[in-house]
Amino acid sequence: MNNIRNDIANNGAYKKLCNGIMSSIPSSVLIVDEQLKVILANRNFYVKSKRSESNTVGRSISEIFPKVLVEYTGITEKIKNVFKFGEPNDGGEMEYRAPGLPARVYYYRLAPLMNSLSEVENVILLMDDVTERKHLGERVRRTEEHLARVVESANDIIISIDPEGKIISWNGTVERITGHRSVDVKGQPLLNFLSESDSDNFSSIIKGLLKKKKVSAWESSILNKDGETVDVSWNFSSIKDEQGNVIGIVIIGRDLTERKVLEAKLTQSAKMASLGTIAGGIAHEIRNPLAIIDSCAQILEKQVDNKKIRALAPEKIRNATKRAAEIVNNLLKFARQSEFTIESVDIHQIIDATLELMENQLSIQHAKINKNYDFNLPEIYANRNQLQQVFMNLILNACNAIREKGTIGIQTYCSENFINIVFEDNGIGIPGKYLSRIFDPFFTTQPVGRGTGLGLSISYGIIEQHGGSIDVESESGKGARFIIKLPIRNKFIRRENL
Repeated sequence: MNNIRNDIANNGAYKKLCNGIMSSIPSSVLIVDEQLKVILANRNFYVKSKRSESNTVGRSISEIFPKVLVEYTGITEKIKNVFKFGEPNDGGEMEYRAPGLPARVYYYRLAPLMNSLSEVENVILLMDDVTERKHLGERVRRTEEHLARVVESANDIIISIDPEGKIISWNGTVERITGHRSVDVKGQPLLNFLSESDSDNFSSIIKGLLKKKKVSAWESSILNKDGETVDVSWNFSSIKDEQGNVIGIVIIGRDLTERKVLEAKLTQSAKMASLGTIAGGIAHEIRNPLAIIDSCAQILEKQVDNKKIRALAPEKIRNATKRAAEIVNNLLKFARQSEFTIESVDIHQIIDATLELMENQLSIQHAKINKNYDFNLPEIYANRNQLQQVFMNLILNACNAIREKGTIGIQTYCSENFINIVFEDNGIGIPGKYLSRIFDPFFTTQPVGRGTGLGLSISYGIIEQHGGSIDVESESGKGARFIIKLPIRNKFIRRENL
């Protein structure tokens, strides 16, 4: 036997000290001699392996561990090399199953024990139980893989950026929409893939998030590989470290293409419903100039030699034709389904064009129009066709509320950076219990078959898209007052309908 074993056997105090040290080591420890026999093991090993000192000490490594484990790890050759070269060996992982216990995973290392002559006298085998750590690592890996699959399979756009706005990752949905692969865009500024007009807004949003400010939803466009724009609604969330510092930003976007198509169809549907309501009046308006033309033609036919009639009739025909053409033109402009284009508009011109289109309807209702215009209003950037639809919806609602011989007031004025348009009637009013639902889709106080419940909902969406607001004030029996606010801007910014 070697010196260590003899020392332990011949010196009780030394043996007690060694056993105390060995017992305090949290790893399983085996000390082997040059014949690959165990000369000492600690309590941790005995507990983990379900072995005793009597059937461990003096036994060879190949007796202690299963044959298949010895062959798989090559542990005997590794121990011999430590004796031969005096260098430690990081053996690696091995799975060991003690009798009657489930398999455990160990990380083992071999280290030389030198004597006073710097010769390798023994080799120590250290075994750390890493089963729980291994299982935890496996769970973490599976969780990470699951989250990665969730992000990749999500229908929404998911982008992560660093505090400088550079792309860390984006998922398959962005790749599908833009045609840009994640590996190709990594490290590039996200601004490179947004419309130039959105750069200032995006930069201010990122600055706000870095200052830990809350940011609301934002609508803009993302560019695909062909340079075309795709409308997207964005939401932002900060990634913070343990100290609460923003170390990144997650951006979730939703492709609005399908929603915009549906919105356009719904808006067009509501528009045609409004036209259906006033169709009789429009037909009457066209019939009047046609009757004038027909009458003039008959008079000319009968009194072709009357110079006075020959002088007046053509002028009346031209005026009647012009009037009919204006009515048809206004009707076609309103009915046409157009793109969301904006231009500088005069609010008073849009209101007057709407009133002209509804002239006969107002006449049938015996509705009196009181206009109180502020003629110092500036022009604003807006979609003329959509605003006309809003005004028509509000006037039609007022006509239904006043029944007959009522008054509809239309007022315009400026306040701060907004143009205000007020539509007020002295009709039956709106019960208080309905006020909170008045702009909900398909909600209507009209009897079944009269009204779709879309008019006010569509109007609300249009005004919101213009960056404005629409509110209502009313009581039962005391009429209703709708107040529209539209921003005065040098440049139009379309806002997501939140």
